[in-house]
Amino acid sequence: MADKDSKERAQLNWFLRLITLGDRFSYQDFFDRLKKGFVEFLIVFFGVLVSFSVEQQGENFDDREKNVDNLMNLRDELKSMQSYTQEYIGDNEWVTELYRQQYNRWEQDNDSIFIFYEEDQEFHFPLMAYYTNRDPFNPPRVVYDAIKLDGTFRFLGSEIGRLVNDNYDGTFLKYLMINTDKEEKTSIEQFTHRLAHQWVFDLNKIDVEDNDFWIENRRYIQQDRFVKYNLYKRLELWTQINEQLNTYNDLLTKNIRVLDSVINKKEDEWTIIWWWGEKPSWLQASPKSEPEELQVQEQLVDQ
Repeated sequence: MADKDSKERAQLNWFLRLITLGDRFSYQDFFDRLKKGFVEFLIVFFGVLVSFSVEQQGENFDDREKNVDNLMNLRDELKSMQSYTQEYIGDNEWVTELYRQQYNRWEQDNDSIFIFYEEDQEFHFPLMAYYTNRDPFNPPRVVYDAIKLDGTFRFLGSEIGRLVNDNYDGTFLKYLMINTDKEEKTSIEQFTHRLAHQWVFDLNKIDVEDNDFWIENRRYIQQDRFVKYNLYKRLELWTQINEQLNTYNDLLTKNIRVLDSVINKKEDEWTIIWWWGEKPSWLQASPKSEPEELQVQEQLVDQ
């Protein structure tokens, strides 16, 4: 039957001769070979396609893991930034209160108005001797800079990226850094300029760390309205800084809460090799209770 259906090669047209293997041509054999070749092509094609898909899925899974690591590291650094901020708030309030006492005592008729002492009253010191000290606000940002440097910042997504950027390069932080650095420096330079260009010509000896200097020259210093006004403006600056610090602290609290929520959601996803997804509602664990410290902070923010 096969010989009957087949034709000799010499009887074929040029096209069939071109695709014929051997001396005879059979349509049945031709279609069998065509189907076999097509099936082999599909096997190779889908094999390569699956291979590339699995490889791409593996890369996507690696990106997901890097994203989770970045989120956790950023969350931990935001907590460190908040601890730094809260400690800075405490120092700011303590220094502001001390120098406010100095300002309120300025007009008193007492030789010791510029002398302060510790609670045990054994150590006495002139508060204005430390007036040139400053502490620029500079919270930790190692993780943030590392993520931007290695190019994985894009994994965070636009929404989380903007949220994180507000903490590290946002308006509140920029104003804080300017006020605690450049503005503070301006007040200090005005004070030191006054000492170098006015006091040095009016007083015999200038030693701001010596208690006797402030006691012996207290009437002269009281009459220096420029220094008193400088102190007044710096107190205003410290008050403004305190408000900015509290606003920045509230922002950190809010964004830490958001990152915690995102991290908890990702940690709750199912993962099988390189695939992941949200768990069905009946498999999801009960919501994690927030730490007591964070709950207290949230209550303070709401108030």
